Amino acid sequence: MKIFRTYMIIVVTALSLALFSTASFARPHTVASKKSAVKMKVARKKVKKLRARAVVPARPSFGKIAGLHGSSDELSLKSSVAYVIDQDTQEVLLSKNDNAILPIASITKLMTGLVIRESNLSMDEPITITSEDVDMEKGSSSRLRPGTTLTRGELLHLALMSSENRAAHALGRTFPQGLSAFISQMNSKAKQLGMSDTNYAEPTGLSSKNQSSAKDLATLVAYAANDPILRQLTTSGGTAVEVGNHTLKYKSTNRLVTNPQWSIDLQKTGYISEAGQCLVMQAKIAGRKLVMVFLDSAGKFSRTADAERVRRWVELRHPAVKPQT
Repeated sequence: MKIFRTYMIIVVTALSLALFSTASFARPHTVASKKSAVKMKVARKKVKKLRARAVVPARPSFGKIAGLHGSSDELSLKSSVAYVIDQDTQEVLLSKNDNAILPIASITKLMTGLVIRESNLSMDEPITITSEDVDMEKGSSSRLRPGTTLTRGELLHLALMSSENRAAHALGRTFPQGLSAFISQMNSKAKQLGMSDTNYAEPTGLSSKNQSSAKDLATLVAYAANDPILRQLTTSGGTAVEVGNHTLKYKSTNRLVTNPQWSIDLQKTGYISEAGQCLVMQAKIAGRKLVMVFLDSAGKFSRTADAERVRRWVELRHPAVKPQT
C-alpha cells in the first residue's frame, strides 16, 4: 500500500509538472509554431517556383533552330560558328558557318566601348545609374543599384571586363543626344568598318536583335585592338569600385585572361539563350597574331574549351613560318 501511494504521488507530480509546463510555455510555442508555419509556407512557394522553372525547357539558340550545330569540323568544336584568321597575313586557319548571322549577346559591348572611346568624352565625368538602366527584357541582375554614381571610365571598365549590363546601358543613355543617337553611332561605325552583316538595337547585348556574323566580328576585333585602352580594359583580370561606404569587387568573365598559357590582347564574352555562349579574342599564338570568333557554343565552359582546342591545334599544326635567312 505504501509503495502504491508513493507511485501515485510520483504520477500526480509528473502530471502537474507537465500541465504547468504546457500552461507556461503554450504562448511562446504557439508563436514559434506560427513563425515556423510561415517559414514553411514561404519555403514551399520557393520550391514550387524552382520546380516550375525546371519544367520549362531552355530556349534554343537561333543557331540550333537553324540547324548549325549539325555542322562538323576537324576539331569537334562545340561552337556552331567559328572563325580563326591570322591578322597579319589574312590567312584563314579555321572557318565554320562564318557567314551565319546570329545574335551576339554581350559581344555587343565591344562596339559600345569603341563608340565611347572614339567620342572623346571625359572618362572622369560622373554618371548615375537610373531605373532606365534596369534590364526589363531578360531580368538580369546587377549590383549597380539605381542611384549609384561612378565615372564614365569605371562604367566602361565594368562593361568590358565584367559585362555589366547597367554600366553599358548608362554609357549609351548619357551619350550626347541620347540613347538613340548612340545606337545610330554604333551602326554607323559598323557600316564604316564594312560590317554589312551587323545590326545593333541597344548597347548591352540583351536583345537578340543585336546580330552579326563571325567575319564581321573578326573585323571589329582587329580594329578595336588598335585602341590601347580597350585592350587594357578587356583583358583586365579584376577591379574594385567604391559605392557609398562599401567596395564592390568585379572580375573578368573570361578566365583565360589570367591563364599564363595565353597572351590575349583583346577579348569579350557574351551569353543570352538566343545566342548561346560567345567569345571573341585577339591573341598571340605560336608566333601569330590571331583573331578568334566563337558563336553559339553549347555549354557554360565550351567557348573557352573551344579556344583551348584551337590554341593547341595552331601550336602543333600551324605555327608561324620563320623567314629563311
